[in-house]
Amino acid sequence: MSRADLTDFRRAARDVSNWGRWGDDDELGTLNFITADKVAQAAGLVRHGKVFPLGVDFGASGPQGAFEFRHNPVHIVTVDGGDVNTLAKYGPSWPRNRLAQQLSGYMTADNPFRFNDDIIIMPLQAATQWDALSHVYYEDYLYNGFPASSVTSAGAFHCGIDKVDGKGITSRGVLLDIVRLRGVPTFCELGDPITPAELDEAARAQGVTVGPGDIVLVRTGWWARFLETGNGSEPGAGLDWTCASWLHDHGVAAVAADNLMVENPASGVDGAILPMHMLCLRDMGLMLGEYWDLTALAADCAADGVYEFQLIAPPLRVTGAVGSPVNPIAIK
Repeated sequence: MSRADLTDFRRAARDVSNWGRWGDDDELGTLNFITADKVAQAAGLVRHGKVFPLGVDFGASGPQGAFEFRHNPVHIVTVDGGDVNTLAKYGPSWPRNRLAQQLSGYMTADNPFRFNDDIIIMPLQAATQWDALSHVYYEDYLYNGFPASSVTSAGAFHCGIDKVDGKGITSRGVLLDIVRLRGVPTFCELGDPITPAELDEAARAQGVTVGPGDIVLVRTGWWARFLETGNGSEPGAGLDWTCASWLHDHGVAAVAADNLMVENPASGVDGAILPMHMLCLRDMGLMLGEYWDLTALAADCAADGVYEFQLIAPPLRVTGAVGSPVNPIAIK
């Protein structure tokens, strides 16, 4: 598709804007489409009790590294079995090391109790994750007209991921398998963005409809490709920026993909980086999910011809965070 300019972008932003739709104080955006009836409908889709984890590993071999401001998780075991005898011996007589003294109190010879403990250090968007509505902004405004300055070094006062927890993210999930639609072996190549027409074509081919409150999962094959190459910087294919209007017209509650940015960096708007992020998060109030593993789910959907399911994907309630890890599951 040909590239657009900022005039086209601003026209699209006006068309998809949900500012004020659910009130001036709304910080949930399109998650408002997930009603109690929608949650009940999603639960009714479970027929066989088959569970498909859609999250990827959070570890040193993850997909980060291309961006200097994001790194793969660092996992540290802070208490382990190797400490038992040493701490029991030296800890009690080490007054200047309160930690050693405290731990040694748990590891006495006359008490069988032992334990391990660990911590993790990582960006909140290191692997499978949701973008909060405060993640992306432009022209000094977040979604619904909240000032961008309300996101400070202490966190996001408006539109943080913690605002989502009370609502929850569970709804009818719909998989649109573009890898299968295009008939490619593993993944969709960069340079051929996924268009709104292809989303419609995939839905027709799969015999599924997309409606208000649905969470759409788009399979591009990027994650399967990453497992083969280990190259987390390879862009791969994604949604053309015009798919934002498609999501708006269908009343989609959220969208997630198996790639690193949902949208396709090879098509877009001159003068705007990641225009779909800008339209979805800032104008529509529609959350984006990245680095989801859709391979096993796609295989099962193709086998039984059922591309709808219950999706459960709540974020961590990190106060003021602009994104969150998630371990989503699909249940059929």
